[in-house]
Amino acid sequence: MSRLREKPYMTYGLLGIMVIVYVIMTFSGGTENTTTLLTFGAKFNPLIRAGEYWRLVSPIFIHIGFTHILMNGITLYFIGQYVEMLFGHWRFLGIFLTSGIVGNLASFAFSDSLSAGASTAIFGLFGAFMMLGESFSNNQAIVSMAKTFLLFIVLNIATDLFVSGIDIAGHIGGLIGGFLVAYVAGVSFGKVTPVKRIVALVMLIVVAIALFIIGMRGNF
Repeated sequence: MSRLREKPYMTYGLLGIMVIVYVIMTFSGGTENTTTLLTFGAKFNPLIRAGEYWRLVSPIFIHIGFTHILMNGITLYFIGQYVEMLFGHWRFLGIFLTSGIVGNLASFAFSDSLSAGASTAIFGLFGAFMMLGESFSNNQAIVSMAKTFLLFIVLNIATDLFVSGIDIAGHIGGLIGGFLVAYVAGVSFGKVTPVKRIVALVMLIVVAIALFIIGMRGNF
């Protein structure tokens, strides 16, 4: 049992689901085929406004092309293990899914493009590291890792600004969602003050509701 707890089985499980979905989509018309993407649950604003709210979750597990799943898979494999180790299996899963949903809400609010991918949730894992760097500033190892991931975040967002087809709203939304939900979830090795957890929870709810309302109005 102790060995099982040490293994990042949530990370492996999420990767496995993504690969299975990718393979099924490949044999169902192709992962870059618009009809296939819509069938499997890509984010598409008109359908979300029509009541298909599950499309705020399903895009996390869908990828558009081999390069997309390869890059996201590699990133999740490496950072997922660290976050799962520090937060614990179920907290990690909660952070991953919540970040992905908030990221998709941000995309819903500020982008009309059809989109999919785990990057919204992966940016949330980066956000969780930023939370650790702020809350445990006396731990030099964590602070060092947080600074490294902060540089990675800056470089990625800078790249997003100059590369077409990148859902920057989803990335930033996932980052914010991960930062906030990490306070709510807490960590397995230390304590987060109740005040911070409550404030983060309220902010997370407000942000999610605001993004949903903006998306439903369709002003962007």
